[in-house]
Amino acid sequence: MKKLLAVMLSTVLVAGLIAGCGSKGDDKKADEGSAKTTAKVIEVDLTDEEYAFGVDKSQPELLEQVNAFIQKIKEDGTLDEICDKYFGGGEPAAVESAKLDESKDQLVVATNAAFEPFEYTKGESYMGIDMELAALLAEELGKELVIQNMDFDAVCLSVGQQKCDIAMAGLTVNEERKEYVTFSDSYYQASQRLIVPSDDTAFDGLEDADAVAEKLAELTSDTKIGVQQGTTGQSYVEGSEDFGFDGLAAACSPYKSGSLAVQDMLNGNIDYVIIDAAPAAAISEAINAML
Repeated sequence: MKKLLAVMLSTVLVAGLIAGCGSKGDDKKADEGSAKTTAKVIEVDLTDEEYAFGVDKSQPELLEQVNAFIQKIKEDGTLDEICDKYFGGGEPAAVESAKLDESKDQLVVATNAAFEPFEYTKGESYMGIDMELAALLAEELGKELVIQNMDFDAVCLSVGQQKCDIAMAGLTVNEERKEYVTFSDSYYQASQRLIVPSDDTAFDGLEDADAVAEKLAELTSDTKIGVQQGTTGQSYVEGSEDFGFDGLAAACSPYKSGSLAVQDMLNGNIDYVIIDAAPAAAISEAINAML
């Protein structure tokens, strides 16, 4: 009897070990076979906007110089060449900032370097379309370039307080910002786009802004949409008379940068992100590459 029990126990233990090993192997295969959730941009323009530079109201001569500069870089192809670096796979140029020194003839630029591909940092250098334009503008004016990096919602305010000469930060023209700056001529057409988790199919197959907007309008306050604080995306979600946005019932979650918002979405803390089209593509590509 004892021998029989011993044999039975041994059989159970071996079976358990085999089952355990088989389970771990199956789990590993399941993990390897399961796709990671990534960020997916819905390729529909929700808005139609214009970017411009915000110039110190007390410097009308600078405004004239900036408008002449914009016209020049549009006509001679310089603007297209710089944009192609970031949208066509070219080699972006690093831009260096001098230290602020009131005894020198400097062009002080306010920006928020968390808005790739228009302004961002790489090591100690500034990169991006606006930053390369800032360097060219300073050279055109014969001034030393100083870049002041700050929160986005402080960019126009700093120019309005005459702490900086010009705001170059992927700025969409609107009436509220005109209280602080005089806008230059437009240099870039922009729009807002929606970013969703790759396993979210709610917006699949929607091909125009009206269809996406209609789906967004169905969301309730239980849905959280991340935005970069102070940007048009925030106005789109919360509503804005200046832009003519009705706003959404979904809850708005502001972040210091679009990257933080997208990462938090993939962490499951918010549902979607709304941000400008070019940053939406750049941020999603960068974060997906790290997953």
